[in-house]
Amino acid sequence: MAVDLEDRGQALENEYFRRKEQELIQKMKARLEAENAKNTEMLCPRCDGKLIETDFEDIKIDVCNKCTGVWFDAGELAQVMDKEEKEGGWLSKFFG
Repeated sequence: MAVDLEDRGQALENEYFRRKEQELIQKMKARLEAENAKNTEMLCPRCDGKLIETDFEDIKIDVCNKCTGVWFDAGELAQVMDKEEKEGGWLSKFFG
């Protein structure tokens, strides 16, 4: 009977440490995700506001939340121009 109590005690101890390790792992993952989110945050080159990615006619563009400036990544302006040429918009006439 004494052996059963020792085995049970060891099993409970193992379970306790397993739970504590899982809690620590979850906290570390949350901290890493928060750090990665900070690193991927883009700042406006004009006013240091945050650039928020939005959809403009199925094209992803970046808009500043402070100065409302619109910023294009590589190739996005060309996509807008191609779309404007097909639809005959004013933007393609202005740049074309």
